[in-house]
Amino acid sequence: MNVEREALAAPLTEVVGDRTAKVLAKELDLATVGELLRYYPRRYYDRGELTDLAALPVDEEVTICAEVAKATKIPFRGRKGFRLDVQVTDGSGSLLLTFFNNWKVDRELRPGRSAFFAGKVGLYQGRPQMSGPEYELIDTDGDVDVDKAAEEFAKPVPIYPSTASLPSWTIKRCVRQAMDQLPDLDDPVPAEIRSQHRLMGLRKAFEGVHRPATDAAMYPARHRLKWDEALPLQIVLAQRRAASMNDTARARTAKPGGILERFDARLPFTLTAGQQEVCEQIEADIAQTHPMHRLLQGEVGSGKTIVALRAMLTVVDSDGQAVLLAPTEVLAQQHYRSITEMLGPLSRPGQFDGDPDGTKVALLTGSQGAKERRANLLDVASGDAGIVIGTHAVIQDKVDFLDLGLVVVDEQHRFGVEQRDALRAKGKEPPHLLVMTATPIPRTVAMTVFGDLDVSELKVLPSGRSPIATHVVPAKAKPQFLARTWERIREEVGKGYQAYIVCPRIGGDGGDETDGDGTEPRPAASSASDAEDKRPPLAVVDVAAELEAGPLTGLRIGVLHGKLAPQEKDDVMTKFNDGEVDVLVATTVVEVGVNVPNASVMAILDADRFGVSQLHQLRGRVGRGSVPGLCLLVTETDADSPAAERLKAVAGTTDGFELSRIDLEQRREGDVLGAAQSGRRSSLRLLSVLRDEDLIGQARQAATELIERDPQLAAHPALAREVAALTESDQAEYLAMT
Repeated sequence: MNVEREALAAPLTEVVGDRTAKVLAKELDLATVGELLRYYPRRYYDRGELTDLAALPVDEEVTICAEVAKATKIPFRGRKGFRLDVQVTDGSGSLLLTFFNNWKVDRELRPGRSAFFAGKVGLYQGRPQMSGPEYELIDTDGDVDVDKAAEEFAKPVPIYPSTASLPSWTIKRCVRQAMDQLPDLDDPVPAEIRSQHRLMGLRKAFEGVHRPATDAAMYPARHRLKWDEALPLQIVLAQRRAASMNDTARARTAKPGGILERFDARLPFTLTAGQQEVCEQIEADIAQTHPMHRLLQGEVGSGKTIVALRAMLTVVDSDGQAVLLAPTEVLAQQHYRSITEMLGPLSRPGQFDGDPDGTKVALLTGSQGAKERRANLLDVASGDAGIVIGTHAVIQDKVDFLDLGLVVVDEQHRFGVEQRDALRAKGKEPPHLLVMTATPIPRTVAMTVFGDLDVSELKVLPSGRSPIATHVVPAKAKPQFLARTWERIREEVGKGYQAYIVCPRIGGDGGDETDGDGTEPRPAASSASDAEDKRPPLAVVDVAAELEAGPLTGLRIGVLHGKLAPQEKDDVMTKFNDGEVDVLVATTVVEVGVNVPNASVMAILDADRFGVSQLHQLRGRVGRGSVPGLCLLVTETDADSPAAERLKAVAGTTDGFELSRIDLEQRREGDVLGAAQSGRRSSLRLLSVLRDEDLIGQARQAATELIERDPQLAAHPALAREVAALTESDQAEYLAMT
């Protein structure tokens, strides 16, 4: 290990002593010099220019240089403690400084001592005064360059995230001690990248962020240190992309007159230009001899399912199998119904009305009966089922594929790395992978979290999709608006349409807020405080009973949530699909994948308890037919609350990509990058995945070029160490989940 490496890896006990090191480790989880130096200030305090005592502005922050003329200690009457009045002068005027119970000040601010003082000027009995100002003594034992001392005192003061037992100035002192002992460092950012992007060296960057000479000096330092976060992350993703290119997969292409061609011929509509473009990208990917790794993200209702189905049929054409993994049974069953419906006779080979050149579609869920499950498992193992749709049940050891060529993962964020790896391992060769999400992700997040995947986007809705109007219903402030909500639902049902009513909780059995399918409201970070002192969230079971006995009496009301038995859930959805249920009262189990074109209206109760993206997902269940959709966001929150602002944002646009940025801005970026999942703080402290889009793009390009030349970073040991540290952390575990 070289000297530079030892410097950053050195334990803090060697720099700040055992006692302080223990506090840093306990309070801030900092154990090495490098970790301390990457614990950055959250802001800076500017003590400003010196001000003459003869011209002090009231109610403003000022900095003065003065000599103590008089110090008077005044004990409190009838209780312990004292006040210290310190009169200071700079020759042009005088000022009274007041301190309370400060023994340090009593010892240090003696007549004749000079110091810099910074604080806010007030008035006491008509005279200027400062209460408890900061100060820094000037050494008067020898000759003092007051101008130089004033220059030092005027530098921005770093303010660190602190705790009760570890104040900011203690952290500042520890950082100063570490910086004073720091040698030249082996820079992890290669010289050619620093030169190309005009980045300063690492040691200078640490100086600039911890001890900036001016406000302007900290910005290039922070910019450089953002590269220290972006580059190793992009290196990990570039290495994964390169590794996947080295894997061997079977090329999959459609054949003339095959099932894909026959499917296209029976389509009653034309694909959008966006769908055609994405289909061409996927077809080109799976025609290669290395595995496809593609992320398909699109607006709610943009037609991702048909794009995925065409990819699966391409694989079937090449005598392979494809599996679609869904996070819930409701969604798996919905996919099964919609795909078999789209395929028609092509999904019924061997049956009287089937196409002999078609393929079976097998559904595998945990609730299936033994006989049905055995039959489906046999179809999968024999290869008769070219398309397999299921939940986590398809990952079990008993599920064997004859030739798994494509894995499609819907709503990928609901699955963990072990589940995905187990499914991939079922292929004789690494299968192609298509990851889908109906929650649009900002480009910068895609580059950062899904950087090893090629990204396709569907932004244009297919023709025939109707517009959705969204309105906020302030139920508490205007109860007549809530009454109008139930009237609108009755009106839509009276026209022959159907409605959803969504609640955040199940109720009826203890009020567990978490749905049995693993779904639950995902509010933005601020909504917990929004909900303080409010009643419990509304529950499906309770609301359904109240509506049936009250404003929606006479309508056919169904209930759907994750804790119902699987057969009950399927029966309810079948009845809703068939128009036998007028109003479906449900949890967020209907958030994705549910497609009932006849549903025209949705009321989301306690809408303020949901996150922006989830609200957008939910309202995508209406407007899927020929009539316009209506989404009503019912809330009791105050009109000026952060939650109300979220609801206004959702009502203001149907652009999911724009809403995804709003959603991300309202959450800690560490949550986006896995800190919440891992329980540890994110490795990103300065880098913002929203504000630093250009920098992330540059780091991605630099990482790609670097890995092409030097896959193992043999010529860049310092960068290799940073990458190794990242891959050993929980952050890398989260990256592996994508």
